[in-house]
Amino acid sequence: MNFSRTTLALAAAALTGVQVGASIVGTRYVVHDIGPFSLALLRYAIGLSCIVPFVLMQGRVRFARRDLFAVLVLGVGQFAVLVVLLNLGLQFISSTRAALLFATLPLITMVVAAMLGSEALTGRKTLGVAMTIAGVAATLGENLLVDGGRDEWLGVAAVLGSALCGALCSVFYRPYLRRYPTLPLAALAMLASVVFLAVAAGFEGIFMHPPSLSASAWAIIVAIGVSSGVGYMLWLWALKHASPTHVTVFLSLSPLTAALLGVGLLGESLTPGVVLGMLGVAGGLWVSTR
Repeated sequence: MNFSRTTLALAAAALTGVQVGASIVGTRYVVHDIGPFSLALLRYAIGLSCIVPFVLMQGRVRFARRDLFAVLVLGVGQFAVLVVLLNLGLQFISSTRAALLFATLPLITMVVAAMLGSEALTGRKTLGVAMTIAGVAATLGENLLVDGGRDEWLGVAAVLGSALCGALCSVFYRPYLRRYPTLPLAALAMLASVVFLAVAAGFEGIFMHPPSLSASAWAIIVAIGVSSGVGYMLWLWALKHASPTHVTVFLSLSPLTAALLGVGLLGESLTPGVVLGMLGVAGGLWVSTR
């Protein structure tokens, strides 16, 4: 049973990695037409609406007062801070490059977990994460941290800050995932972020002057929101049944997804770097999760 749950958890993490890559591409498409806080608000308001019906079917869950505040803070960090930083970064750098930088999250998670004593830093995990990052670097090759202007480096810093935020939240979520069911915890955390983002988006004028977007842009925002709600449920369930490093390593699939979407939707060529990257990621996942 434990093996089965672990396998399912890793499958859920893999689906989340693909979802993150697709969401980054979609966000890049609309981020210049709407403020970063407003986009994050719409994304998680839609995501929360997808989760709420399932939470209501489970019945009421009581959170201890000392845990309630921590879950709310983690929700703001996981959704509001992480996504706003990612949205800001995507205003200055490409989606594939942003996905590559965000894929350093497993390495950051591994280091943070080891520093906090919540997870042993083994040679196999280190090798597996290093292989996935090397694979991602091969995929994007010449776009890896090339010299750019000041705005481009602001984008790099914002995306790396987003990855650090995600790593911290992934590690600190673990105790609460052991105490409470996944869905109510996800809904509460997402609700906290929606309230926070509503205040911030108000200063961008979303309520006084709603954004004027095309039908395709709205369709992308809805798709990002729905996939985010489903993806986050899978993410928390994976963290509940597998270690943070094993789960976050699958985020290395996000830049590969972004690159492949470019091939399928934008007519880009499947370069040798992409093929090498796939082999590196596959090998890294096998080494770190065996």
